[in-house]
Amino acid sequence: MGLHCTNDKNNVRINEINSEKKMNEVKIRNVKKEDIPKVVDIQINGWITAYKEIIDKDYLNNMSKEEKIKKREKDYNQTGFIVAELNNEIVGFCRYINDNTHTKEIKGIDCELLAIYVKSDLKNKGIGTKLFNHVKTEFIKQGKHNMILWCLKDNTPSKKFYTKMGGTIINERPIKIGNKEYQEVCFLYKI
Repeated sequence: MGLHCTNDKNNVRINEINSEKKMNEVKIRNVKKEDIPKVVDIQINGWITAYKEIIDKDYLNNMSKEEKIKKREKDYNQTGFIVAELNNEIVGFCRYINDNTHTKEIKGIDCELLAIYVKSDLKNKGIGTKLFNHVKTEFIKQGKHNMILWCLKDNTPSKKFYTKMGGTIINERPIKIGNKEYQEVCFLYKI
């Protein structure tokens, strides 16, 4: 048996290159109706992972896949809805609207990113950035200027991502999830 030596710096750089190459292979496309169950799996697993220390455990443990599928099928027909695909597998999704239907209390808003999710084991690999930038580009093509998104106030990792993407917190409001009330913050993006 021979001795195998590696240079950790080179291995790290090779892994970075492989990761960049993989992210270049991520395709963004419009959602198809048959994608909805996979999208819901990503959403439910994302909530369980991201919100385990934030949202009431009873709510997280009792989310209904069937109920979420019905909601996403409704969204499929009513909002912008895209997925990120890697090796023919859906690894993330994003929903958005080109008005302020959901946030009329903030004036001057002309578009909103409603949801962005990436499979938990693929976070911090550029997929969320790719989804975000795709939506931002779509809004710019439509002549939009002020995009918002809402995030749970205690969701520190997501808040860091939204700040890194250029957002500024401009508002805060209560939101009821299950039987409990939480706070969410609004990020504004000048696009």
